[in-house]
This record gives sequence, structure tokens and C-alpha cells, in this order.
Amino acid sequence: MHKPAHAIEIFLQPGEVYFGERDTRIRTLLGSCVAVTVWHPGLLVGGMCHYMLPKHPGKKHGALDGRYADEALELMLQGIRNAGTWPNEYQVKLFGGGHMFSAHQAVSKDHVGAKNVEMARVLMKQHGFSACAEHLGDVGHRNIFFDIWSGHVWVRHQPPVACKSGITSNNINGTLCPQ
Repeated sequence: MHKPAHAIEIFLQPGEVYFGERDTRIRTLLGSCVAVTVWHPGLLVGGMCHYMLPKHPGKKHGALDGRYADEALELMLQGIRNAGTWPNEYQVKLFGGGHMFSAHQAVSKDHVGAKNVEMARVLMKQHGFSACAEHLGDVGHRNIFFDIWSGHVWVRHQPPVACKSGITSNNINGTLCPQ
């Protein structure tokens, strides 16, 4: 499906959640954060959340906070319910959780990106979602582009590459995650 003539572009900052209709492209930039996309193929509605941390460090007060995985997903679930739909009707894709400081520390399961990925998997199972595509972990950052009109999600992963001079540069590749 082609880009609609009057497409809306939304850029999600860390901690933001957006749920919308078919004429929307949602973009974000991920490092150790994780983005979850949901798309309803029949109604052409969907959304994305961009969370920073696996869980809230203290007691929760007031409104839901999209910076934390469980609360970001709850905000997405509100969008799903407001659309009169059920979570199992959606295609779900997971992105991010990169190790951003590999030059300074060994890659391990203790970095925040790995913890964010682990929490995404726990929450998917807890809420009955099954991810149909993912691009998780590794080193570096990702640009994410989600077209609600088609369900396509484009990922540009930019892992750091050590040059002969010892300076870090970026190697750019693009991947289309299928519907």
C-alpha cells in the first residue's frame, strides 16, 4: 500500500506512546530503550510505545508513566480497548534493547537494554501477545519507522564499527520487518 497523500508523521520521544489510525507513520530512535508496535490488519489502526526502563524504581503515583515498560504497555492496551478491539487481534513487533556502551564495558545480560528486552518478553506473555517480528539486543542504535496504513516497520540498525584509527563510525543497513 502506498503512503497516503495526507499522512501524519509522529516522532516518539523516550517515554511516549501513540495509538492512531491508518494515515499515520510513527518514528523513533532507540538505543537501550525498547519499542513495541501493535497493528490491527483489519481496521488499519495501531500504535507504538518507546519505554526506557523495565520497571518503576519506586511506588507508582498518579498517571501512568510511559518511561516504564509495564506502564507503557498499559497505555497501549488502553488504545486497543478504546478501538473496541482485543490484544490477540494485533500483530506485535519488538525493537531495541541495544548495548550502547560496548566500548567501555563488556556486553552482558546486566545492561539496561538486555533488561528492557527481558521485560518486553515477560509482558508479551503476560498479556497474551505473540511477537511476529523482532530486532532486539546487539550493539548500537536503531531508527524505527512504522507505517500504520500497511503494518510495515522499517529498521535502520547502526552498530558502531571500530576503524583502523580507533575512532568509531557507523555502518548503516536497513531491514524491512514483514507484516
